[in-house]
Amino acid sequence: MNSRGLQADRGEASLASAFAAIDRLSETAVEDLQRMVAVDTSFPPGAGYDSFADLMEQLAAALALECERVIVPEELWRAPGAMGQRTNLIVRRCSGRPVLGLYFHVDTVPAAPGWAGDPLQLMRDGDRLTGLGAADMKGSIAAALLALRAAHETGLSLAYDPMLLLCTDEEAGLYPGVRYLAEQGRLEGHILNFNGSAMPRIWAGCFGLFTLTVRVHGRAAHAGEQRSAGVNAIEAALPILNALAALKPLIAQRTSLLPPPPQAAGPLTASLDISAIHGGQCGGQIPSQVEILVCRRYAPEEDFAAARSEIETAIAQAAGGLDVDIILTGHLKPTADPGGPHWLRWQQALSAGFGYAPEEFARWGASGCSDFGWVQQATGVQEVLLTGLGKPDSRIHAPGESTTRADIVALAKSVLAYLSAEFSPELSPEAMTLKKDLA
Repeated sequence: MNSRGLQADRGEASLASAFAAIDRLSETAVEDLQRMVAVDTSFPPGAGYDSFADLMEQLAAALALECERVIVPEELWRAPGAMGQRTNLIVRRCSGRPVLGLYFHVDTVPAAPGWAGDPLQLMRDGDRLTGLGAADMKGSIAAALLALRAAHETGLSLAYDPMLLLCTDEEAGLYPGVRYLAEQGRLEGHILNFNGSAMPRIWAGCFGLFTLTVRVHGRAAHAGEQRSAGVNAIEAALPILNALAALKPLIAQRTSLLPPPPQAAGPLTASLDISAIHGGQCGGQIPSQVEILVCRRYAPEEDFAAARSEIETAIAQAAGGLDVDIILTGHLKPTADPGGPHWLRWQQALSAGFGYAPEEFARWGASGCSDFGWVQQATGVQEVLLTGLGKPDSRIHAPGESTTRADIVALAKSVLAYLSAEFSPELSPEAMTLKKDLA
């Protein structure tokens, strides 16, 4: 058996000693997170993926893990606002054990106005760690690396070969990196998706999301002397904005059968948002173009083509004789019920890290989105385990996004427990299959 990486399976350590190593090494996770936050991977535009892959290869080298870059062809992801090479990184141990995929998206949303400090500089206030992507989801990468570092140092025997999938363009991208990996047959084993919360949750699936860039063309002219020669694109777009505003409450009436989170006041609902407007250059010039970004979250019960057509029809009716382009700039399919045979063991592992009691677990979905609907479609595999660092006070996608050192440690212990050969082998489908084969 090939024993490359993580000083594979010397069998010299217990899970308890590896947990102690996580506690002892926890400061290295904070240092890793600081370095990750400092690399700007905001999408749009997504120009920092190569730099982030450089950093991750440096961190993986100390664990003797194999790294491979996989580039998504530009013709698949090209869209307004996107630029830079789409570099996905696979980091793995190859010892012949069953594979556990550890999925992370490396992109963040752009920093919104209102940050108290530099969002790319990790700020520390006691146990709290604040920075762009700290919770979603660079802190989860730091937790996984901490788990693997503890396994490497102690020689803990692992039941699974970890395969980290560090992927691009989850934040409403047109062609997420994990979709490309799935369609290229590069995914193995089963997958633990870190695009979720640190809560005692059993994932029931999630909504889909698509974004449309609506480009309204006018005609530039001098704003003072040649007004009759120009067409003000911003003013011409007002009927379109009004039509979208009128459509918004109608869409919000559509509910899903997905079980809502425990804190929700009612069922999960579809939504339409005008998320961004860009146009004009100066006061002396009639603006010749305006771009409107429209974001539509759609329930699994809805049809994507119908949802898109509804918006495009409303825009066309409001546009009259305007010159308007409508461009699909992002799409994440809904994730169907991701249940499967590994979930019970993952619940046990999550409890081992965070201390949750069995009765605390609840099953719920989300109107938030994931790129794993594409994975389910490409692979035919329904099961997706879910975890992460999201909590009600994490402020994900908002100024002051944060996690805590304690949660990074707890998540690292959950991941290491699940990887460990000694942890609840009676709940491992692979271990039970091997036992039957040997019998």
